[in-house]
Amino acid sequence: MRANVLIVLFLMTGFSLCGQTSSVVSKNLTFEEALSLSLQNNHLIRQYTNKTLQMEQEMKAAKGLHMPRISLSASYAIMSDNVNLDLTPVRDAITPLYSTLGHYGKFGGVPNPDPKTNGAMPFLPDDISTAVVRGKMLEGLQTVTNSEWVQTIQEKKFGMVNAGFVMPIYTGGKINAANKAAQIKYEASEIETIQKLHELTSELVERYFGLILANQAVKVRQEVKTGMQKHFDDAQKLAKEGMIAQVEVLNAKVYFADADRELKKSDRQVEILNEAVLNTVAEPENSTIHPLSELFYIDKIESLEFYKQKSLENSPLLGQVNKKKELAEQGVKVEQSAYLPTIAATGTYDIVNKDLSPYLPDYLVGVGLQWSLFDGNARSRKVKAAKFQAMQADDFYVKAESDIYSAITRYYQELHMYLEQINELDAAMAFTTEYSRAREKAFSEGMATTTQVSDANLAVAKAKIERLQAIYAWDVSLSKLLYYAGMSDKFASYMSHPDAKQGRY
Repeated sequence: MRANVLIVLFLMTGFSLCGQTSSVVSKNLTFEEALSLSLQNNHLIRQYTNKTLQMEQEMKAAKGLHMPRISLSASYAIMSDNVNLDLTPVRDAITPLYSTLGHYGKFGGVPNPDPKTNGAMPFLPDDISTAVVRGKMLEGLQTVTNSEWVQTIQEKKFGMVNAGFVMPIYTGGKINAANKAAQIKYEASEIETIQKLHELTSELVERYFGLILANQAVKVRQEVKTGMQKHFDDAQKLAKEGMIAQVEVLNAKVYFADADRELKKSDRQVEILNEAVLNTVAEPENSTIHPLSELFYIDKIESLEFYKQKSLENSPLLGQVNKKKELAEQGVKVEQSAYLPTIAATGTYDIVNKDLSPYLPDYLVGVGLQWSLFDGNARSRKVKAAKFQAMQADDFYVKAESDIYSAITRYYQELHMYLEQINELDAAMAFTTEYSRAREKAFSEGMATTTQVSDANLAVAKAKIERLQAIYAWDVSLSKLLYYAGMSDKFASYMSHPDAKQGRY
């Protein structure tokens, strides 16, 4: 249920696009809008959503095992010969009896059939009785002689249409185990879909915020280039006035060329990360993403134990392992059910036929039992194998839990490490900025070289970029921490946290 709600919320979330042009489409997207777009368009998410729907149908199909199976069958058969019943031995056995009694038998005590005289004479005289009985015997002999004693029970060509049913009565728990296993697979597919949603969120954080970092780096490099251009121009003026040597002008020109090269490199990095974001959100390649969100960080988050506890409750990684445990337990029950009999009610009904034997019944209803008593100890071995598999699942769960705890600890510590770097770089930025201003003033007075000024400017740029990189690393570590804690869907709420600080330089 939780997975279905998440999927619906993700796929139904709207997003806004603006700034479109005829050739290159420009999209201004917040992180939430980019995430919504990713979840709607990403083919991997669609794949796992369809897999969940598949498992749902298989779960419903397993419920049908409780119901009777009704079938309709039709067949037409041709045999080599008709099926006949030869009764001539019976004819040959009774013919002498009829013949002897019809010619030589002596009988008496035959009831008088005449109602007028049977009161006075209830029985016919012996000679009349004998004549009557002999006549009947001779009639019987004639009937026996003229009868067909070879009967066709079944024509060699015949066809039939039958309806049949099989209703399970008792299966030793096989059907219940199959239904439970199908339900577990469905629940596992839901959890797997959630995991893919979390993976996509973590991937988008890396790429989207990486694009923000790259754009910020371009601004820093542009400032450096502009500063180096100004410094180069100032050096040329001072050289004309004879205040500095010509070598200082050349030195300033070298620094300017380096700044220009670093700016172009940063521009290329923006293009690369733009393509990466487009890949995640599954948008056309001729689009340009302009992130509206900012890098951010928070000085204080929840405790380490909080995230470990959340992983036990929400982690889709642990959830999948837990479902494997449950599935292994059902596997043990399935193998144990092989020791028990299977009982089912069955029946068939002859709907229509052609030249089918009239001696066959129109319907047949019965109860059948199948019970394997000995199979070479295969069942016991399979039960033991299923139990070992369940033990493997238990061990795998313990290992997965330990790995997740380790990952949570790692990324939690990284958050604090990057936070320390951010604070240290804040102080470094203030120092390098002041130092750069002092060098610029000294240079204008002829008290500093171009190398000293350029190095001071580069130190400022280095501190700015390193600070942006530390904030970006903080954001990525947060997404990883939330991924392992099963809280990736809460990343946006951290962005809007009251204590969140934006990472502009």
